This record gives sequence, C-alpha cells and structure tokens, in this order.
Amino acid sequence: MSRTKSVVVEKVRALEKSRDAGNTPLVGSNWTVASWLEHWLENIAQPSIRHNSYDAYRIAVRRHLIPGVGAHRLDKLRPEHLERLYQRMIQNGSSPGTAHQVHRTARTALGQAERRRHVTVNVAALAKPPRVEHEEVVPYTIHEVQLILKASEKRRNAARWAIALALGIRQGEVLGLRWTDVDFSTGTLTIRISRQRPKYDHGCRRPCGRTPGRCPQRVRNNDDAGPTKSRAGRRTIGLPQPLVELLMVHRTQQDLERDRAAQLWVEGGWVFADPLGRPVNPNTDYHAWKALLKRASVREARLHDARHTAATVLLVLGVPQRTVMEIMGWSTTSMTARYQHVTDPIRQEVASRVGGLLWASDEL
Repeated sequence: MSRTKSVVVEKVRALEKSRDAGNTPLVGSNWTVASWLEHWLENIAQPSIRHNSYDAYRIAVRRHLIPGVGAHRLDKLRPEHLERLYQRMIQNGSSPGTAHQVHRTARTALGQAERRRHVTVNVAALAKPPRVEHEEVVPYTIHEVQLILKASEKRRNAARWAIALALGIRQGEVLGLRWTDVDFSTGTLTIRISRQRPKYDHGCRRPCGRTPGRCPQRVRNNDDAGPTKSRAGRRTIGLPQPLVELLMVHRTQQDLERDRAAQLWVEGGWVFADPLGRPVNPNTDYHAWKALLKRASVREARLHDARHTAATVLLVLGVPQRTVMEIMGWSTTSMTARYQHVTDPIRQEVASRVGGLLWASDEL
C-alpha cells in the first residue's frame, strides 16, 4: 500500500494513461508464467501448428522456461528475468541457438498473453536475445556434384541424390514422393507431403531412465508423413531430361525388387523405398548420404547443403528470383539471400563484367 498522496496520484495517473491507451490488464488475472505457458502450449499452440513445431515449443517450455522463470507471476515477469535465463542456459552448456529458440518461444507465447490483455506488454519482445553466429555454408562445386552423382550410379535409389542436388528438394519432400506425383508425359513432379522423422513417447510403466527414443517400450507419436513445411512447399517442378530418364531407370529397378520380394513387398507407391517397398527412414537416408560422400571422395557436408548447392546453381544460371522461390518452395524472398551463395565462378564473372565496362575499348 502507498503511504504518500504523491505516490497514489502517480499510480492513478499511470492507470488512467493505460486505460486511455487500451492497455489496462484484465481484472482478476492471476496467471503465473508456468500456468500461462502450459495453457498456451496445449490449448492455443498445439491445435494450430505442425507436430514438429509443437515439439520444439514443448521442449522450450518444459525443459527451460518453466524451470527457469515459471514461478513468477505473469504480470511481474521482466525482460531481465529472461535475459538471465538465456545466460544461465549458455553457461550450463546449451548452444546460443537453443537459447534463441527459447527466446522465440517466449516471445510467441507472451505475445498471445498481451493480445488477450493478461499483460500490458510482451517483455520477451524487449529482452535482448542471445547472439547466434551462423556458420557460412560452402556449396558444392559443379565438379563435386558430378563426383557425387558418379559415385551414386551403382547404388540403390541413385535418383534420390540427383533430385536433391539438381532441384534442392528437402529430405522429407523427396522421401515423401509417390509415383503418382511423377508425370513422365510432362516431365514434372509434384510435392504434396513430407516424410517426418519418427518421434516417440515413453511406453514403460516404470521410468526406464532413457530418452523416449531409446525406451524399450517406446511408442511412436507422429505419422509417417505430414504436410509440407509451408503452403509454398506444395508445388510442381519441371524435371531436366536426364533426371526424367534416371527416374525411368529407377522405376524399372524397383519393379525388379518388387518381383524378388514377392509376398514380402509392402506396396505404398513410394518413389524411394527400401528393398521391401517400405518408405525410407530419414535416419537411414542420412547415413546413406554420408557413405556416398566418402565413396565420392568429396568433403563432408550436411545433407541440407545439397539444397544450398541447388539454389546456388540456379543463381549461376541467372534464373529469376520468383522462379527460384517456386522451385525451392520458399514463402518469403528473404530465403533467397540465405540459401544462394556467391561462389568463385560468380565472382570471376562479375569481375569480368566490371572490367569490360570500365576498361572497354574507346572505339564505338
């Protein structure tokens, strides 16, 4: 309780100013940070987002935010509380990227609280997030791409790597392709769904002490396939003729595998399947990529770097930005700068053009 008239007057004026601005919090709101985050996670976020996004939010909320700042009253949370949490996380071994994900989660959840007038300001929007250094990606050169494709010729599902390097299709999108998505008459393929990495819950009655994925009685909690990353991800892409021919050869090889498997074959119509017709596990696909790089004697790189390589090739070819966005399945133009890389051949071409312009012959 305030003991002086001046303090009371100051508080009344502040409330009147908030009322006039429409920022007055709802009467009787007694959320804690923990109770609001749980409500937001289960009743607001989960029904409207993809499982992978929910999973990332869930980890940020229950592993970091609730233990770190959950005991505060929602309207008493301050930016400094969050900033100290981010620093503790990094000091305890979390990466700046993980701390930044926690920051984004807090900003989203508290933004919803602000819109519903449970708080007057989103303090996460005021908090300074941890700095994240993005490692520069060096895409494969054309020669390296050719070495990888050559090394893949004698391996199963060779067309899978050609699609990745030539078109930059995401791993889940490639593994989610069915033969009905490939139109040989028009030389196109259509991305409709995306294969998902398996996610598991504990199935044990007594705690086994392991992570859910290593629980002996683990229970999968997501589907084999789901929607693409965004609406822009659902797209139709033209195929280079060599890739059309490669897919035809691949289909013939798969028909032979179906005959050999006989009654063991599980028909799912997958373009890329295991020897029994089942969809390829993303983890198996990842290890196949690493083995292929060794076989090709090229430098180690992430599977996702094949996507960066394809985007850079499109830049080298001078493909218009809008067309690049449609091929890559981007929803915003900012992704162009993130994925396309200025390589040495591009630098040399620019230098040549500048030289030709500034030191051109005087003869006109």
